[in-house]
Amino acid sequence: MKSIPLLHPISSSWRQVIASTWKLLFLGIVLSSCLIFLSGCQASAQKDDGVIRLTLWQGINPPANRDVFQKLVDKFNQTHPDIQVESIFAGGLDQQLPKILAAVVGNVPPDILTFYPQITGQFVELDAIRPLEKLLEKSPVKSEVSPNLLEALTLDNHLWSVPLYTSNIGIFYRPDLFQAAGITQTPKTWDELRDAAKKLTIDKDGDGQPEQHGMLLPLGKGEWTVFSWLPFLWSAGGEIITDNRPNLTTDAAVTALQFWQDLINDGSVKLSAPERGYEEDDFIAGRVAMQITGPWTYIMKSDVDYQVFPMPASVEQATAIGDGNLYVMKTTPEREQAAFKFLEFVLSEGFQTEWSIGTGFLPVNIKSTQSEAFQQFINQKPVLKVFLEQMPAARGRPILAGYSSLSDSLGRAIEASLLGESPEKALKTAQERLELIWQNK
Repeated sequence: MKSIPLLHPISSSWRQVIASTWKLLFLGIVLSSCLIFLSGCQASAQKDDGVIRLTLWQGINPPANRDVFQKLVDKFNQTHPDIQVESIFAGGLDQQLPKILAAVVGNVPPDILTFYPQITGQFVELDAIRPLEKLLEKSPVKSEVSPNLLEALTLDNHLWSVPLYTSNIGIFYRPDLFQAAGITQTPKTWDELRDAAKKLTIDKDGDGQPEQHGMLLPLGKGEWTVFSWLPFLWSAGGEIITDNRPNLTTDAAVTALQFWQDLINDGSVKLSAPERGYEEDDFIAGRVAMQITGPWTYIMKSDVDYQVFPMPASVEQATAIGDGNLYVMKTTPEREQAAFKFLEFVLSEGFQTEWSIGTGFLPVNIKSTQSEAFQQFINQKPVLKVFLEQMPAARGRPILAGYSSLSDSLGRAIEASLLGESPEKALKTAQERLELIWQNK
């Protein structure tokens, strides 16, 4: 007797239908859970006593920085009895995005949101945020904010957010390893950086494999890789956006990516673990002598001897802004005006001085940077002067709606080139992928 199969084979089309159904069910559960969470947050903000109570979502880390922020929120509440801000830690920024989108769809957004600026274009498409240029134009604090920071946050002639903090990236290095290699001047050009990386690459035991490399480069296609590479593109005179469309196959892009590949071909670079290019273990252990990162790094809190030099230049000086921003979500005119009052407080000299000294980020307020308190602080941490001096050459990543697709495709191209593919081919493949995406917009 033939055995009877208990289960009939399911066609691939039915598998896709089933998979799609489960995805929709899962998304529905996630959105429902988020909306329950959001409604609870909103409910606590409603009281009929004439006080405007605002909810603010933030993902500030580490907890010590969160404590500094809360102290400053409390100060705002004490001096503004008619406006009370409740700061809610909504999880890490990557964890927050589903909650934010659910809040917008469910019409229960927070009043104020701290988030990274590259999400701006998506928020604009959702009509979820309030443009701020008219409000800021009337505010005396505008003249105190670094102009290039505001320019980097402008899309379609509108200012969509204001900076909570700023910083940029440079190259941390080990002075002891430089001295041992006979290097007396820090690199100022790409050629000097390449030459230093070669001298700092040492095979200590003669087995043909260096135990010490000149530099760490981030392997991966994620945002950290793109963030680290963009200063090289800009320094070569390049852009990744032309007329609001991706443009990755320029001579400057090829030159910048070829430089990274040259460092690898020299044997003077160690690649990080995949998507872990921000980790400092190799630098602290002396396995690499140089690392691209910013003042938020754990290196500054470690016991290792270190110094910092500016990003070396090719055609021009350039570095990338590392920042966090504040958005006013669309609610009601009264609540939006109250939320802007808090943003003015954040941009003020007093807030920025206390926040920067407490966290190590750079002030966005010019008066704060020049204040006696901050100058005393920076004299205790002189490496911060490198990042301050780089700010005029610092640029922000694009904030257009398709940035996530752009970053993903560019990251894939960088990763492919680090693994041996020619920069021209890698960038051409990325450009073709993006053109397909942009055609469907």
